[in-house]
Amino acid sequence: MAELALALWGVYGIAALGVRVALHRRRTGSTGLVGVRARPGSLAWLAEVGQVVALGLGVAAPVLDLLGALEPIGALDRSGVHVAGLVLFGAGLAGVVASQAAMGDAWRIGTDPAERTSLVTGGPFRHVRNPIYTALVPLLLGLALLVPNVVALASVVLCVVALELQTRLVEEPHLRRVHGDDYARYAARVGRFVPGMGRIRR
Repeated sequence: MAELALALWGVYGIAALGVRVALHRRRTGSTGLVGVRARPGSLAWLAEVGQVVALGLGVAAPVLDLLGALEPIGALDRSGVHVAGLVLFGAGLAGVVASQAAMGDAWRIGTDPAERTSLVTGGPFRHVRNPIYTALVPLLLGLALLVPNVVALASVVLCVVALELQTRLVEEPHLRRVHGDDYARYAARVGRFVPGMGRIRR
C-alpha cells in the first residue's frame, strides 16, 4: 500500500497544486503562491510552517514504510481500513479541487496582508467558510489509512492543529480587515469547517 500512497500523493500534488497554479497563472499572471509571511516564532508562523511539516510527514510515512524503518499499526493495517482510506482520499480530493475552482481568481496559498481579493461566498462556500480545509482533512486521513503508521497519523493531527491556527489567527483577521461588515455577516451565518459550527457572533 505504500507505493499506492506515494502515487496518490503525486496525484494530489498535480491536481491540487500543479494544475491549479498553472490555471491561475494563465488567468491572472500570478502563481497564487504567497508563502509564509507571518513573523517568525509567532503562533501564526507556527501555523503556516506546521502545514508544510504536516504534508512532509505525510509523504515521509509511506517512504519509511517502504524502507522498512517503520511498521504499520497492526489494528489499522487491514483491507477494510485501506478501502476506507481510498474512499476518503477520493472524496477529499474532489472537494479540494472543486473548492479551489469555486474561488476563481481569489485562490491563494498563503495570505498577503497588503493584497485584497474578492470575498467568495458561493458554491461550497455557502455551506462552510473553509471548504478546502474541510476536504483536505479526509484526504490526508485517507492517505494515512493506506499506510497507518505513527508518522502518517501524526501528520493528520498536526495538519488539523495548523489549519485551526491558520484560520483563526491569520485568515479570519485578514478577511475582517479587508471585507469588514460583509465578512462579519458571512461569518455569522456560515460555519468555519462544518456547516453551522464555528460561526462568529457579530
